Amino acid sequence: MRRLAMKALFTALNLNRAERTRIDWDRTVLVVSTAVTLGLIALYVFGKSTARW
Repeated sequence: MRRLAMKALFTALNLNRAERTRIDWDRTVLVVSTAVTLGLIALYVFGKSTARW
C-alpha cells in the first residue's frame, strides 16, 4: 500500500512538472500587468505624499 501511494505521488509530481514547462501566457501577462499597475499606483501615492508632484 505504501509503495502504491509513493508511485501515485511521484506520478502526480511528474505530471505537474511536465505541465509547468509550457508557459501560460495569459497568466504571465495578467501578473505582469497587475504588478506594473500596482507599481504606478505606489509611485503616484509616494509622489503625492512627499509633495514632489
